[in-house]
Amino acid sequence: MQNIYSIDGLVPVVHPTAYVHPTAVLIGDVIIGEGVYIGPLASLRGDFGRIIMKAGSNIQDTCVIHGTPYQDTVVHEDGHVGHGAVLHGCVIGRNVLVGMNAVVMDAADIGADSIIGAMAFVKKGMQVPPRSLVAGSPATVVKELDQKAIDGKFFGTRMYQRLAQRSLATMQRVEPLTEVEADRPRLREDQIYPVD
Repeated sequence: MQNIYSIDGLVPVVHPTAYVHPTAVLIGDVIIGEGVYIGPLASLRGDFGRIIMKAGSNIQDTCVIHGTPYQDTVVHEDGHVGHGAVLHGCVIGRNVLVGMNAVVMDAADIGADSIIGAMAFVKKGMQVPPRSLVAGSPATVVKELDQKAIDGKFFGTRMYQRLAQRSLATMQRVEPLTEVEADRPRLREDQIYPVD
């Protein structure tokens, strides 16, 4: 059973091609788009403001997304939010990577094709131009990204889009084995990497 709750009559919306891990929590005004991946123990609380995850975006393990009545929290197409990140009342542009344990605060707007470094703290209202590398606490724009860096980021996002498909097709609750099998298989690259 999934942890999906309404509040004040607002029921989360999950596209049929999205994958939401059973331990993730969705509350209220949350809209999950096509092909989105929501990882284990993520919390998306749409009890103060709307949360929108657009097509192909992902939220990884233990992320927290919340907002305010004044600003939708939006992760645009192909947005990629790393383990443990916190998003609050902000806009994450198309094809942006938010690094692990980064925090992006209210009214911040992260331009398309940008990368927010791990553990960065993006202050309230910060406006980040497209194609920016942002790092530090408080965060600053370090440099403009070249196409190679942007393409590398997008490849990682495509792996999570593939993971949403794999999870929908094959993930199931099981009892653990008590011993390692002889000739235990390994995950194959063709299972993990995007299929064109």
